[in-house]
Amino acid sequence: MFVKRYVKKTIALSKKWLFFVVITLVTAFLSAGISLAFPNLTSVKLSQSPILNPQSPVTNPQQLLEQGKEFLQAGQFLQAAVTWQKAVAAFQDSGNKQGEALALSYLSFAYQQLGKWKEAESAIATSLSLIRNLPTTKNSQLILAQALNNQGHLQFALGKLTEAIKTWEETAAIYSQIGDTEGAIGSQINIAQALQSLGLYRRTQTTLEQVEISLNTQPNSLIKATALLSLGNALRAIGELEKSRQLLLQSLRIAQDLQVKPTISAAFFSLGNTARYFAKKAEEFNSLSTAKTEFETAINAYQKSIESSNSPISRLPAQINQLSLLVDIGKFTEAQELLTQININQLPASRQSVYARIYLAETLIKLNKEQNIQESALLLAKAIQEAKDLQDSQAESYALGNLGRLYELTGQFKDSTNLTQQALSLAQAVNASEITYRWQWQLGRLLKKQGDRQSAIASYTIAVETLKSLRNDLVAINPGNPDLQFSFRQSVEPVYRELVDLLLPIQTEPSQENLRLARAVIESLQLAELDNFFQEACLDTQPVEIDRLDENAAIIYTIVLPDRLAIILALPQSPLRLYTTLKPQTEVESALKRLRTSMETPINNTLILPLYQQVYNWIIQPIEADIQQKNVQTLVFVSDGLLRNISLAALYDGEKYLIEKYSIALTPGLQLLPPQPLKKEDFRVLLAGISEANQNFPALPNVEQELQEIKSLLPAKELLNQQFTDNNLQKILTSSTFPIVHFATHGQFSSQAEETFILAWNSQINVKNLDQLLRVREQQITPPIELLVFSACETAAGDNRAALGLAGVAVRAGARSTLATLWRVSDESTAALMVKFYQELAKEGVTKASALRLAQLSILKDKKYQLPFFWAPYVLVGNWQ
Repeated sequence: MFVKRYVKKTIALSKKWLFFVVITLVTAFLSAGISLAFPNLTSVKLSQSPILNPQSPVTNPQQLLEQGKEFLQAGQFLQAAVTWQKAVAAFQDSGNKQGEALALSYLSFAYQQLGKWKEAESAIATSLSLIRNLPTTKNSQLILAQALNNQGHLQFALGKLTEAIKTWEETAAIYSQIGDTEGAIGSQINIAQALQSLGLYRRTQTTLEQVEISLNTQPNSLIKATALLSLGNALRAIGELEKSRQLLLQSLRIAQDLQVKPTISAAFFSLGNTARYFAKKAEEFNSLSTAKTEFETAINAYQKSIESSNSPISRLPAQINQLSLLVDIGKFTEAQELLTQININQLPASRQSVYARIYLAETLIKLNKEQNIQESALLLAKAIQEAKDLQDSQAESYALGNLGRLYELTGQFKDSTNLTQQALSLAQAVNASEITYRWQWQLGRLLKKQGDRQSAIASYTIAVETLKSLRNDLVAINPGNPDLQFSFRQSVEPVYRELVDLLLPIQTEPSQENLRLARAVIESLQLAELDNFFQEACLDTQPVEIDRLDENAAIIYTIVLPDRLAIILALPQSPLRLYTTLKPQTEVESALKRLRTSMETPINNTLILPLYQQVYNWIIQPIEADIQQKNVQTLVFVSDGLLRNISLAALYDGEKYLIEKYSIALTPGLQLLPPQPLKKEDFRVLLAGISEANQNFPALPNVEQELQEIKSLLPAKELLNQQFTDNNLQKILTSSTFPIVHFATHGQFSSQAEETFILAWNSQINVKNLDQLLRVREQQITPPIELLVFSACETAAGDNRAALGLAGVAVRAGARSTLATLWRVSDESTAALMVKFYQELAKEGVTKASALRLAQLSILKDKKYQLPFFWAPYVLVGNWQ
């Protein structure tokens, strides 16, 4: 119980500890994410308050305003609120309406940080009412802009994103009218953040591009350097890493020319964060050498931030991040040396100091030594006491929850449960859903460890529901992981998987209710993965029953759990059924990786067929009797993890491939599936392809033949080579309706949206831009695309989650079905398969899945193309009818 003992001792002593050192590098803390209150550097312009009465001496209310700002910048929000309440009263007594309006605006912002939403709304409403009724002057307009800016933040925090955008648009207009460039730019960045949260990626990009243009026209100055820094951080948050790095370097150069050390330090700090996320992304692609280089870049950038700082306190953010990175990459000796240089007790009590202690404690826990565990307990106890003294419920919740996590790790489950429940109550009281789900998840883990399975399921289920409500905000959730893009795989995905693990026990038969819930959770995970892929909540869903779709189809949910492969089978007019294969996750994933490698290799793979059969026995053999009894013709897979990267059509029973027995389709889930079969009376195809070498991609000589033969079968419009540009594609889709859009060009599907693209003659069309091009039809209320075909694309090599890109294209483009390839094959066999596919599809009564099966079988029968390499990579995603 040593953790508990140290905590009690620290809480008893902490009231005696006083710190009086002022933080001099506020921007470093803000860009570090240590103060979660500020979305970006230009959020709140308190540092340039208007002079309320320049003809008279500084009055007591004015002094109160300035004192409140000092408290705010130090993260002491309660003190700021109390001070500004006094300022409001003082201005009222003196009859200064302008000053009262400004003080109320500041007070509203302080209330927001404390989670006092009603008080914040009342204060800002009164502020705006006062200032709008005063004569219009430059001074009053500046106060109005600041009040509107704060109102926008309040609306954003309350989820009123559209209202926040309108408010910030008005704010930007006022700042522009009075010549406040910094304020206008800050408002534009705020607008971009709200647009991003609404899933409006194109408008987000356009807005940020406009901000960059505005900055380019400005002379180099500290304001420009700060704005570029803020813009670079905003671009990192939406995954635009290369652009983020460019702008941060530009900010750094300006700051160096001006010799402004705090901004130099902040720029290096942000460059370290961007490099760190570059490294994490490289790890996803198994590009270990690139990851190593980027990690070193991040460490060096943090070091330069430390060296550029002009006080021990201002070095702390970079030191803490550098320490965290050193621990993450296993450089424990360097980490221990750096730890001796960190003196967190220099920080005065503030929200910044609370979060700094929490982040440092989390890193020390990873070192996993008894001394570090003890130090973590001391840090977290101090953070809890400071948060209580500050009456900062959100910070207190986060500190309590992390201490609960420490107790969990040391096996003190009862104490951990108590702390977690306290943290949860505080988070719910201030509507902090971004940390509420964490404590619901943590409570579920604790209940499971204590043997209370049903209560654990209930807690996990609530956590998943909270995550659903947070869809728009998941990208921005960042507590506990300063300055790194929110880690979906570490902080969200496990919640879903652990709940499914609880719902599908090995020892007992799960109830139908639990099976239905497990299926719903897996579908929700698929949706959450796609949201994370696009970094936007952009998919509207509605559950669909299988009986409404196809009475001859079976839906197969494959779920990879730590100790088993679970399969949920959904058959029409039947209860759900569970099948379990007890195999460690490592063994399953190793087999799937070897299977994928063999499939994409064009050599005789007779020796590998036992592996094809082994995976068949894991997935198909247990369910085959049931699907045969129901006369199933189509197998629809909702695949999990690495199962999405293999061709299920090539699974082998010892005599036949699976495609020889069933039509096969993939779907991210029935709730993403528009239930409507393809109408054959109006087949028109838009064909777009590139046959010549272009943009360092090799020629595809059989593309012309492929397109010509399709044109001979169906009415079509063709864009070939130089004609296939993004502008021409948009013009045609705007002016005409095509149920089928067929791309015969290079492309790549990746686990990263920015790496998922198709090749046009003049550019690479990113998946997000492709979405905008294809969805132009919806703006004209025209029918959606029934079938989207990519005949020469491939999943990114070495990317274990690349099939996310394929699913993302399929769902995001608004097409009911997508036909694509898992790996790129001979364009000669592709041309033959595509022609056969359209021949079959044009026949009455033939579904898309059946047409693909018949096309694959025709290739399989050709001696030149019998290997799975040639016919297996083609997959149909979405509606199979």
